[in-house]
Amino acid sequence: MSARALRSLSRSISWIPTGKPQRTLAKEASVSGIGLHSGASSRVRLLPAMAGEGRYFVSRDAKTKTRVQATVGNCVDSVLSTALSNGGVQVHTVEHLLSALEALGVDNCRIEIDGGNEIPLLDGSSKGWVELVQSAGLCIATDDEGLERERLVPKLLEPMHLHRDDSFIVAVPSTETCISCGIDFPKVPAIGSQWLSFTMNEDKYTKEIAPSRTFCIYEEVQKLLNAGLIKGGSSENAIVCSIKDGWLNPPLRFHDEPCRHKILDMIGDFSLLAESGNQGVPIAHILAYKAGHSLHTAFVRCLLGDMNFE
Repeated sequence: MSARALRSLSRSISWIPTGKPQRTLAKEASVSGIGLHSGASSRVRLLPAMAGEGRYFVSRDAKTKTRVQATVGNCVDSVLSTALSNGGVQVHTVEHLLSALEALGVDNCRIEIDGGNEIPLLDGSSKGWVELVQSAGLCIATDDEGLERERLVPKLLEPMHLHRDDSFIVAVPSTETCISCGIDFPKVPAIGSQWLSFTMNEDKYTKEIAPSRTFCIYEEVQKLLNAGLIKGGSSENAIVCSIKDGWLNPPLRFHDEPCRHKILDMIGDFSLLAESGNQGVPIAHILAYKAGHSLHTAFVRCLLGDMNFE
C-alpha cells in the first residue's frame, strides 16, 4: 500500500465552522435484530448525548461501561465489516448505523448495545436506522453547562491518494462533499462494472442511498460460513447474486444497488473522522474504486496524518 499527498499529510485538512449548532436526538429510540456475522440477537438503544460528546457505544453486557468512541483511532482489524475497540470492549459492524447518523446530522449520540457486541443488520441497508432517527427527531445539543457548540466540518486542502493493489481512493479539494464510487465484478455478469456519483444531502441520502442493501456472491457463501462469518445472513437481509444465475432474491431496489451500498459503507467509515460532535465526512470530492472497509479507514487515518495504517 502507498500514500501520496502534495504537501504534509498533517496539513491535509482544516476544520472550518458551519455556523450551525451541534445536534442530538430529541428522545430515545430502540430496535432489535440479528448481527450479520455473529448471528446473535441484540437490542440497540439510541439516546441523546451532550454537545461535544460525539457518537459513542456502550455495551450493557460488559463488566465496565467503557465508552467506545466512534473514531478511527478505535478501529481494529475486521473482515467484511468495521469494528471498534476500547478498553477490551469491542463493537462490530458499526458502518450502517454510523452512516445514517452521519448523513442525518446526529452529531452526538449514546449508543447502547444489549445482548451482544454486534450492531443488528436489520434489512441489510441503513433504511431502518434512518427511520429510527426520524421517529426520535433531532434537537440542538447542549453541553454540561447548558451551552451550545458550533459544528465544525473537515475541509480537504490538498489532493490525496491511497491504493492497495488495484483498489484506490483519491480525494481532491471541492466546494461540496461528493462521493464517486466504482465496483467491478467481471466474473459476476449481473453485477459487472458500476459507477455512481453522490453529492451529500440528507434528503437524497434517505431516498437514494439508505435503502441499498448489502450483497454477496452465492458461490462464496459456504467459504464465508466456514470462516465463521455471515452466521446471521439470509435472503431477508442481503441481496444474493449467483455467477451463473444472476440475482436469486429479486427485485433490486435500484439497478445499481451494490454500488449505492458501497457509498453507504463509505459514509459510515468516513464518519470515523469525526470527533467531539463535529462532522466526519470531509468537504472534498472522494473517488473510490474497488475499495473496502480497511482501505476506507486507512484513508481516514491518512487524513489525520497517521501513516501507521499498514
